[in-house]
Amino acid sequence: SPTRVSRGPCGSIMSAGEQQQAQPPAPTAPEELEAANGYEAVVPHWFYCKVTDSRERWTPFSAQDSERLEEAHGSGRDKEDLVVPTSGGRYDVHLKKRQRVAVYWEEEVSEVRRCTWFYKGDKDNKYIPYSETFSEELEEAYMIAVTLDEWKKKLESPNREIIILHNPKLMVHYHPVATSDDWGSTPTEQGRPRTVKRGVENIAAEIPNGEPLQIDHLVFVVHGIGPACDIRFRSIIQCVNDFRNVSLSMLQAHFKKAQEQQQIGRVEFLPVNWHSSLHSTGVDVDLERITLPSINRLRHFINDTILDVFFYNSSTYCQTIVDTVASEMNRLYQLFLQRNPLFKGGVSIAGHSLGSLILFDLLTNQKAAPKEDEHGEEGSRTTSSNRGIEEVKEILKKLELSEYCDVFEKEKMDRQALFLCTEKNLKEMGIPLGPRMKILHYISSKTEMQRGAEPGSPLQHDMDSTDDGRNCQYRDIGLGQVSANYPQLNYKPTIFFAFGSPIGMFLTVRGVKRINPNYSLPTCKGFFNIFHPFDPVAYRIEPMIIPDLEFEPMLLPHHKGRKRMHLGKANGSPSPPALGSCCSPQPATDPSCLSELKEGLTRMSVDLKNNLLGSLRVAWQSFTRAPLPAVEGASTDAEAEAEAGVEKQPDTKPDETPPAVKEEASLINVGRLNGGNRIDYVLQEKPIESFNEYLFALQGHLCYWESEDTVLLVLKEIYQTQGITLDQPLPGSQ
Repeated sequence: SPTRVSRGPCGSIMSAGEQQQAQPPAPTAPEELEAANGYEAVVPHWFYCKVTDSRERWTPFSAQDSERLEEAHGSGRDKEDLVVPTSGGRYDVHLKKRQRVAVYWEEEVSEVRRCTWFYKGDKDNKYIPYSETFSEELEEAYMIAVTLDEWKKKLESPNREIIILHNPKLMVHYHPVATSDDWGSTPTEQGRPRTVKRGVENIAAEIPNGEPLQIDHLVFVVHGIGPACDIRFRSIIQCVNDFRNVSLSMLQAHFKKAQEQQQIGRVEFLPVNWHSSLHSTGVDVDLERITLPSINRLRHFINDTILDVFFYNSSTYCQTIVDTVASEMNRLYQLFLQRNPLFKGGVSIAGHSLGSLILFDLLTNQKAAPKEDEHGEEGSRTTSSNRGIEEVKEILKKLELSEYCDVFEKEKMDRQALFLCTEKNLKEMGIPLGPRMKILHYISSKTEMQRGAEPGSPLQHDMDSTDDGRNCQYRDIGLGQVSANYPQLNYKPTIFFAFGSPIGMFLTVRGVKRINPNYSLPTCKGFFNIFHPFDPVAYRIEPMIIPDLEFEPMLLPHHKGRKRMHLGKANGSPSPPALGSCCSPQPATDPSCLSELKEGLTRMSVDLKNNLLGSLRVAWQSFTRAPLPAVEGASTDAEAEAEAGVEKQPDTKPDETPPAVKEEASLINVGRLNGGNRIDYVLQEKPIESFNEYLFALQGHLCYWESEDTVLLVLKEIYQTQGITLDQPLPGSQ
């Protein structure tokens, strides 16, 4: 029968450490024997269990978090309800309950385990930890075997499985085999054995070091349509986790000097989910009643994703969405400050797809406090007051009523006060009937012009401009917005990042043909519109500010300083000569380019092997009953051009564009929307994507979460506001 391990006086299992503590301080024979035989207590590591599609996956905590948990466990305080923050403060571990709980979002509670012994699983060959109680039994049996040099020990697990310790290097785990007389049979070691390992260092687990404790900046990330955010149908939480992980690697690669000098820590990214709140209003039940039963998958997909665009254009559900986004960001901000009381950094916001439009509409409807004006409190008020009086004088001059300027100046009447005047007010000021009628008619006509916009909208002054019609071409940027009460944020964002954004298209559809170059978001001074050249949802912003000048978007440099192939010539695709050497054609024979191509092909094959695109393929098959000749026909020219480019490229030498051309591209004045800096930034397509832009269009819209180039631009711009730059400027970066 299996060997039973020794137990404590009360029948409880005693670990090796507890046995040592129970022995007297003076060296005894067993201790000397233990040292002589080389027994060393196993070093535990803490793991947590994630359940995905009914499959358990045990993941190690970072070395930093595991040490913290072990320290709390060793203090004996795990019998209390002790809470230990982990994963950069985004999860709390309740030691007594052995649970890992998400702090900022809703997520299934994960089991936590202090792990020392592991066995290899059946399905994916991943090592699975034994329970803490049984691990203590195994460790005690192992200690006895090493100390007394007696092996071939058998132990029975709680599931009546057999573990045999043959020697320190060979330990196996057998499943019990069911026999005909199953009633009281003793488990045997028959069946396929599974490897048993002692200590986390023997199972080749990838254990991260941990995240820097110091947080320099906070970024809220808002998702687009649907519950899934990438081609693998993952949630916003998982995608933002990837974005954060990429940012940590980019910090180590490009801000190493600042990290070594302890000038920076890291940037925290937190997801903002509005889809679940919208679809918990009961609208899904209403939609289900009217949805046709045919092509069920396609109709369900449309109801769950595409209809989000229509919901946002409905005043009822638009209010739900903007309220959810604003209240969630305010809640997260307050909670973050409570958990990080020493945080002194700024806050930025980022939105993907429809999420960027939601944020843009929120930002255009924020109200900047007068005291926070960039010119200072007193000076700003004085300047604003003087400017208002001068504007009233201009209006009176235009109406040929200049003789009444002194009256209005005496009453300290600025333009806003003028538009609030009634006939009674003007009469009390001593303005005769004729001039009164002129002024009231002017006010009435201007009010009619503004009726398309919400009162107090950000660009209202552009439509009221007293200049001789120069600004009449600029429509209110709030024109056509859904009528909603836009909430105010509890902070002033430093930068707004838009990924794969349709903002430009929505503004155009709403009737905004041009954006005033003098316009800037009321509370946010930075705005970056980042897109992949093949992204079918993305649109540019800069041509709406400068429609008379044709120029390309800024090309994002490769995070490793390499150059990628550029075959696209469509609108929004980078043109090599316009942006300098960073986007010059790259020979197909360049080793770095070929290695990246190989990497792309390998990744695609792995994705296909793991059937990650299986759901997408099923959906696509249900969408289409027959081939799409229109798409194929449209892609013929592009494919021919791409093939021609590939054939010609080996003979092409990368040309270095003169610095003057490069400088000219970045010095284009695109107004104040991004503080005078460029707004549109285009990613470089990967070599494998260059072969067929239609094939990678969907991937182009969902690529931002794992794009090192995108993450690096975000980090570069955030840290630039703190006076910290990259270790070495990348080729072509501005």
